[in-house]
Amino acid sequence: MQIRVPEQRQGEPESEQAAAGGRAERRRSARPTPRERALAAVAAVRAFVGPRLAPLAPYARKVRPQYPRPGRTGWRRWMPSWRQWLGGVLGSVGLTGLFLVVAYAATDIPSNLNTYATQQDNVYFWSDGTPMARTGWVQRQDMPLKDIPVDVRWAVLAAENESFYSDPGISVKGITRALYRTIGQGDTEGGSTITQQYVKNVYLTQNQTVSRKFTEAMISLKLDNRMSKDQILEGYLNTSWFGRGTYGIQRAAQAYYGKDVSQLNASQAAMLASLLKGAGLYDPTLSQANHQRAVERWSWILDRMVKIGKLSPAERAKYKTFPEPIETNKVYDTGSQSDYLVELAQQYAKKSAHISDKQFDLGGYQIYTTFDRKKEDTLTKAVTQARTQARRSDPKLAEAAHYGAASVTTDGRILAVYGGPDHRKQGFNESNATTVPAGTSFLPFVYAAGLQNGVHKERGGSTTAITPETPYDGDDKVPVTTPDGPYWDRSGKKVFANNDNGTSYGQIGLGQALAKSVNTPFMQLGMDTGLDRVRATAVASGLLSDSIGAQVPALSMGSSTPSAIRMASGYATFAAGGTHTEPYSVAKITRNGRRVALDTPKPSRALRADVAQNVEQALSESFRLAHPGSTEAAGKAGGTHASGKDTASWYTGTASSVTTSVVVYRIDLNKSLEPLPLDGLAGTDDDSVPYAVWAQAMGLD
Repeated sequence: MQIRVPEQRQGEPESEQAAAGGRAERRRSARPTPRERALAAVAAVRAFVGPRLAPLAPYARKVRPQYPRPGRTGWRRWMPSWRQWLGGVLGSVGLTGLFLVVAYAATDIPSNLNTYATQQDNVYFWSDGTPMARTGWVQRQDMPLKDIPVDVRWAVLAAENESFYSDPGISVKGITRALYRTIGQGDTEGGSTITQQYVKNVYLTQNQTVSRKFTEAMISLKLDNRMSKDQILEGYLNTSWFGRGTYGIQRAAQAYYGKDVSQLNASQAAMLASLLKGAGLYDPTLSQANHQRAVERWSWILDRMVKIGKLSPAERAKYKTFPEPIETNKVYDTGSQSDYLVELAQQYAKKSAHISDKQFDLGGYQIYTTFDRKKEDTLTKAVTQARTQARRSDPKLAEAAHYGAASVTTDGRILAVYGGPDHRKQGFNESNATTVPAGTSFLPFVYAAGLQNGVHKERGGSTTAITPETPYDGDDKVPVTTPDGPYWDRSGKKVFANNDNGTSYGQIGLGQALAKSVNTPFMQLGMDTGLDRVRATAVASGLLSDSIGAQVPALSMGSSTPSAIRMASGYATFAAGGTHTEPYSVAKITRNGRRVALDTPKPSRALRADVAQNVEQALSESFRLAHPGSTEAAGKAGGTHASGKDTASWYTGTASSVTTSVVVYRIDLNKSLEPLPLDGLAGTDDDSVPYAVWAQAMGLD
């Protein structure tokens, strides 16, 4: 067989990069420079004007100045005639016009916008729609013009540029006045149309110089021909500085009145419009002089709206009292606990809405989370009390203490998490950490796997269904067996199952074994069901596959390391009748008022309904036996006692369609990630810290 090698074409570049670079270079070289465009404009003007001015050549010779003037004596010899005066004026006008035509042709609209004109912040909301936090360097969020009330638009136009919809984008009178003040008196003054102000905001600097003003006027003329008036007004309203660290009318409305721009009335809009003249001079909360100036300008703007027919006299009569703004800007910055919430929501938003890091950093997103403010406060308060008590009881022991907690609904919404004492001191989220083993909290998944799949007692034998009444040996130190005999570990020793405190129960039904936290039956049940099926059941119920332990008998005793969020999600599957919905923290995303497509998780069948019901009944019985007389709930304590390493203590339970999981453990982060003995930090079986936190968070305490 011969392999045909394609021949390289003659003249082909050595690399695609070089070819691409050559093409780009040729395109750049082929593009006319501003100087070439200016020369072309001059040539075009000469070609057009030359033939038309030729008949005037004889007259031009007459107005040509001759000094001294022949036939005159004294001072009259040096005075131009009226024809020469006229020629000079017309020539000046013509040269000025030619200069402006050339300048217009040579001026390009910049392709790069100023950073502050494009960057926005991202806003996170609680589940009730109130702001939770804002992230980003700039307090600004765009709003479509259609969402800005007409009264708000015209309050700004009345204050800044009432002829906006009819002017060409510049004001000759205003430019002349501004140039006079700048050149003649060394002062600076506005005189700009809204189009000019928008150009200054997004393309130029705030420097008050003649060259900047001239460039601003040229760009404004071009922009007015290229964009619609509504587009320019929308851009202006979204990029203007209103003080209090805010850019744009939306942020201004929130900063001064604590509401969205869509909720402003004409009076409030007039107050905000007055800030455009200078927020440092017109923010009424800064000084009494400011307040007086603001009231005067507010009243003038409303009167101006009436004069131009944009506000009726009757409507104006309603606004007699100055609309006092709130004293300070409500800055919903991230805090010690909300940082964890923002981190979770941000990760989920990027992944589920397919937003790149670069897009997200540009801002403008409104992220509506699933977090419940009241439940978050209650959970945080409960864990904080437990931390405080631990520090009082044993400060040295409490130094390495960690508390993770999460509340998840049966439909997957994450309502609250406790991620740590302060994200700025401890960056990792304890509610989402896969650090410590689940211990006996994992037993319900083994039970569910057995009910779902049945068991195999003999190699190659048929599957035998089990029920909650199926008896298993509940004695302590029961040897774990396989269809071929005892199970031997790698060191050549038989593996035994152990109960907490070494208690033996004899033959006991699986449902009662789970309710009474008898561990040994489930280690054997895992072997009879198949550890691969146990693993699959746990993953289908909500645990992450990479947190599942090795497929050895210890898997059934909780060698897996789920997070508090995932443990809550798994137990929520039992409460949801076997239907699992992946936990999620964001319900909706918009960007500048427009909905962003979001991949919201859909429920899937993880367990048969009867299996989930049996597991939930056992968990309800477990809760009733441990806490007689308490409110109806289903839950179970868990720990690593049976393994001989008391390194984690859990409580996970469901009430009113909300599942909360709490874990307490110790790790000295300065030394390693190896869990340390609890040494009583999590309390006792009768006085469990995880249960106390759980009960308080669920409102059962």
